[in-house]
Amino acid sequence: MSLILGIESSCDETAAALVTSEREILAHQLAGQEAEHAPYGGVVPEIAARAHAEILTPLIAAALNEAGKSLDDVDAIAATAGPGLIGGVMVGLVTGKALAMAAGKPLVAVNHLEGHALSPRLANPDLTFPYLLLLVSGGHCQILRVEGVGQYRRLATTIDDAAGEAFDKTAKILGLGYPGGPKVEAFAHQGNPESVPLPRPLIRSKEPHFSFAGLKSAVVRAHNSGDFEPADIAASFQQAVVDCLRDRLEKAITDHGRCANLVVAGGVAANTPIRTMLEQVAEEHAMAFTAPPHWLCTDNAAMIAWAGAERFAAGLTDPLDFVARPRWPLDPGAEKARGAGVKA
Repeated sequence: MSLILGIESSCDETAAALVTSEREILAHQLAGQEAEHAPYGGVVPEIAARAHAEILTPLIAAALNEAGKSLDDVDAIAATAGPGLIGGVMVGLVTGKALAMAAGKPLVAVNHLEGHALSPRLANPDLTFPYLLLLVSGGHCQILRVEGVGQYRRLATTIDDAAGEAFDKTAKILGLGYPGGPKVEAFAHQGNPESVPLPRPLIRSKEPHFSFAGLKSAVVRAHNSGDFEPADIAASFQQAVVDCLRDRLEKAITDHGRCANLVVAGGVAANTPIRTMLEQVAEEHAMAFTAPPHWLCTDNAAMIAWAGAERFAAGLTDPLDFVARPRWPLDPGAEKARGAGVKA
């Protein structure tokens, strides 16, 4: 059994965790930055990086203390090396490198998206490769076939905004505050999801990808028109996202075949209507459905430690000169999508 120290600092959550290769989470420490970013309605990269630098070292010490372990007990140190806000990524990766060098431990540079992609296996020991993954977060919206550790085939991505980004922008438009996803979901309970005529971009399109920029613009127009109640806009927006995700997922299954398991991961995976829809899709296609617990969907260090454990077990470690990456696709060989492309 190996013990992995995980470090996460890619956006606005600073976290450290100790996880064993037997899926035991010995410690998890997390410090959010909601108060710092709330006045701006979104994450300010410079503020986030400074907060990571201030809190990460004591957070790691707290995690070791919670687990009753020292660095000598750790077999490897896993740190997010991208993608993400480069200032925050560098804080975590440099800290991981320093600890690895000082303690003489291997470094595992973890792709943040791989942390999300493998997190369902931390929660569900029966989940085996391959599985079909819907990865939905603030910065990414993809459908992937997960064939093994480090083996990902991208079937679809967003050509512009991610679903989580659209949730955050909708919350800002409606004056709901930050973070947007949970606030939009809670507010939507008060509204009618069929009352506002919002578009479903790329539904029934022959191309496989997602698009949410037009939906976000439609929310702005609906709000500025004064013709609709804010709760109705929130509910209609959320339903539009659900419909888009379902349509694109159905196309991926039709075009590429089903897997035994349908899996969801990423911050938006905590959304209840989205989970309910995915359960229905899985049932209709005779697939088992796996979703991590809500806390494991959002950015955390347990998923980074677990991805580190999976990579370490496969003999995949990295040199101390590994460079932090603001962009880092899971499937670098995938055909570039039209539009933004960089989120592929």
